[in-house]
Amino acid sequence: MSEENSVEALLEEARLNASIPPPAERQRLREAASLSRAQVAAAVGVGRTTVANWETGHSDPTPPGRLPYLKLLKGLAEIYPPGSTPAAAPAPTADPAPQPAPAPVPAAFTAAPETLRGLDGRAIEGDPGPCIRCGIETTYQSTDGRPLHSGAMCQPADPAAPAAPAPVSASPTPAPVPSRPERRARSAARAQADTTVLIARAVQEEAERAGGDEETALKALIKRAIPDVMHLFNETRATARYDYTAYPALPDILKKPSKKDPDQIWEARPKFHHPGYSLRVPGDVKVTALDVNAAYLSALKCWLPIGKLEHHAGTDGVDPKRSGVHLITPAPWAHPHLPDPIGDRDEPGALWVTNSTLRLLQRLSGPKYGLTEAPVIHESWTSGATENFLDALRKLLSAARDEAIENNDSLTLEYVKAMYSKFISTMGESIHNREMVRPDWMHIIHSQAYANLWGKAYKASTAGLDVVAMMGTDELHLTGDWRKVFPEGRGVAQMKIKHGEGKATGEYTVGTVAR
Repeated sequence: MSEENSVEALLEEARLNASIPPPAERQRLREAASLSRAQVAAAVGVGRTTVANWETGHSDPTPPGRLPYLKLLKGLAEIYPPGSTPAAAPAPTADPAPQPAPAPVPAAFTAAPETLRGLDGRAIEGDPGPCIRCGIETTYQSTDGRPLHSGAMCQPADPAAPAAPAPVSASPTPAPVPSRPERRARSAARAQADTTVLIARAVQEEAERAGGDEETALKALIKRAIPDVMHLFNETRATARYDYTAYPALPDILKKPSKKDPDQIWEARPKFHHPGYSLRVPGDVKVTALDVNAAYLSALKCWLPIGKLEHHAGTDGVDPKRSGVHLITPAPWAHPHLPDPIGDRDEPGALWVTNSTLRLLQRLSGPKYGLTEAPVIHESWTSGATENFLDALRKLLSAARDEAIENNDSLTLEYVKAMYSKFISTMGESIHNREMVRPDWMHIIHSQAYANLWGKAYKASTAGLDVVAMMGTDELHLTGDWRKVFPEGRGVAQMKIKHGEGKATGEYTVGTVAR
């Protein structure tokens, strides 16, 4: 590019940046052109939720989508200047002329509407509306632009159900208007009932497509797990009381320096081995390797920041109703028989941790535990937070998981696992999920799973069992009768014996090491 062209490009970008319209005008321009948010999102290379946040003022346009979005707004403003939006159609007269009934549409055109999908095969979202198959509101579209649930994530209308006759009354008495809490409760109950059938229908559809081949059906379900779980997430958010920021401006500590290198957040992943026991020393101490069921699913219950992260020095950003990431110096851990809650570190000193890790350290330094000193907090990036942000999705997936276990339905069980694990792993900087970029959420959920595992280790230790090993999110090796401490089973609140390759699985023996 020549020097003159480079200067002109910078000037053009400066003109666009200086003339960005306010959020309400951004929405007006899009609606004036009869464009959906999904169309705008696809054109500028972002997610539909991002466009919604730009139009509501919850976030400002940021690169790489900022420049093409500003160019689009500038072009639309030239076509639709303020006051040029077409007026709404006039209201009908009191006695409109009778109109002929529309001709029936041939069944061939309505029997199997197709979902609109992008080049990557993912369903494209648009403005919400009642689904043409089931009547329940959805943001997904059919190929002709009408609202339509993605794939099998739909509850088709029951053709056998008779239509309710319209009441006839000379002077109808208006029905009492329900209060806001009643409307919210009804809406939440309806949303929960509507979404509970979506998982079963997706599994049924893929099983039928695969002709009963479970392996083929599972591959198809895993392939669609990300768009399906994002659809469920959006459906469970239908009755939420507040909005969230899907694409906040991130501090450098949460950005990957390259595709291969991680960001600066330490998740406190454990890799603990009791110094008093060893597999290399002959002995007869019986140990049981246990699995924590659905550890990441349980970790969805955690404090997540819902807005843009703000920087604070010292302890100013630390509050029970805020969450984010914190630069701390943890106190030394003086209990070799218990895992260090900060995980296994190669170097001492200050490090960035999530709110889940900080809350655990603060509890352990409090009067109830008294196990360590409080960490020193140097700075924080936090936002207002809630512990229930993903609770509706967690409960929905937990219920589906429990039902699959009860019915010995391994296909649904693996599908549910794929949905919640991929939901967490792709909510950061991932090319597989462009609906949100919240690496802070991903780190917080991971850390919450480790904190939950630490709590189980401490519970076992206080019950008189030795913690021989603790690793990852779900692996706990204990001496003694673990069934007196934890219920056995495959439920979310239960534990099961770990089986797999290697010596340290199931039940095994270790020797003691001189202390």
